[in-house]
Amino acid sequence: MEPTRTGKATIVDLLDRVLDKGLILNADLVISLAGIPLIGVSLRTAIAGVETMQKYGMMKELLPVPLPSPSEPTIT
Repeated sequence: MEPTRTGKATIVDLLDRVLDKGLILNADLVISLAGIPLIGVSLRTAIAGVETMQKYGMMKELLPVPLPSPSEPTIT
């Protein structure tokens, strides 16, 4: 059995997959002059939907804060 590919992927399909699964980019850039490194930059970025990032433990500050129940005393 041969795998088949439809070839009809759109930018919306790509964006949906990136937001659902996530994408991590790492880049190291070194600027040198005459073989002597002058500037080094290390870049790391993560692109994903909020739900995906929360699933992997990122952006916990965006999780909803539970409200106190009516039986708990409130601190004012």
